Amino acid sequence: MKFAKIIFLIAGLWGVLVITPLFFMFNLIGRQDPPPITHPGFYYGFVTAAFAWQIAFFVIAQDPIRFRPLMIPAVIEKFGYGFAVIVLVLQNRMHNSDLVFGCVDLLLGVLFFVAFVKVKSS
Repeated sequence: MKFAKIIFLIAGLWGVLVITPLFFMFNLIGRQDPPPITHPGFYYGFVTAAFAWQIAFFVIAQDPIRFRPLMIPAVIEKFGYGFAVIVLVLQNRMHNSDLVFGCVDLLLGVLFFVAFVKVKSS
């Protein structure tokens, strides 16, 4: 159970540090990586949903046994983004440097799955 607490706490902290700046980078992203974003509702909706998951990771870390069922969508969230980044980079639709974030999410997805299994056995 301690493993799950640590992993979900680290994931929440990492996510807050990486996602929070996105709330303030809408125009900058369009200038540095054209074309500009044309659907701000989708952009801020995604950023807010991603940020909400970071809060969910903190909740899971508080009581992994109680919140074990939430680990399943947490794994899907991490694998979904990680695999999407890999596919988009291979299609030359994202920069190679974005692989860092995709690979971190894949690693966290694996660790979330391990935590899910370990919490069941404890």
